[in-house]
Order: sequence, then C-alpha cells, then structure tokens
Amino acid sequence: MSYQPIPMDTSSVELTDDILELIELLARNTHEVWAQHRLADGWRYGPHLDDGRKQHPSLVPYEELPESEKQYDRNTVIQALKVIVSLGYCFRKG
Repeated sequence: MSYQPIPMDTSSVELTDDILELIELLARNTHEVWAQHRLADGWRYGPHLDDGRKQHPSLVPYEELPESEKQYDRNTVIQALKVIVSLGYCFRKG
C-alpha cells in the first residue's frame, strides 16, 4: 500500500485568543465523545490496551489522562479549528 496522507496546509493559520480559549473545552469534549462510543461498543477500562478483551487505559475522565493523551486531543482540535478558519469560516461568541 502506498497511501500518502495529504492534509490541508494550515501552517499559516493563526488562531485568535478567543479561539484558543476553546481548545481545552473542545479537547475534553473530544475525549468524552470518544469514550462514550467506546463504552457503548462494550469497551472498559484496563491498565493496558487489549483489543481482544476490549480494554483501554484511556477510558478515564479527561483530568486523569496522561498529558500526552490530552495533547493528542488538543492537537486534533487545533487542526480542526485551523481547517475551519482556512476555509473562510469565522467564529463568533453568541
């Protein structure tokens, strides 16, 4: 397989301070949605990832995640926000 991912180039997109405030809230929600789907699919907490037993060490509240896992969720959010901005959309707090 020679798949080559080509994400949108968002390297020149700067997020405003207002948008930056959202990152942690959205990262937390990203984790909650992921965990909700996993739990609904029969997964449970386990100290190590075990696909066969459907156990995952990240099935804990966001606050209990290691910083590396929180950063993964933050990066997902940051990239999504940058794509939205690069496509010309604006954010307005209502």
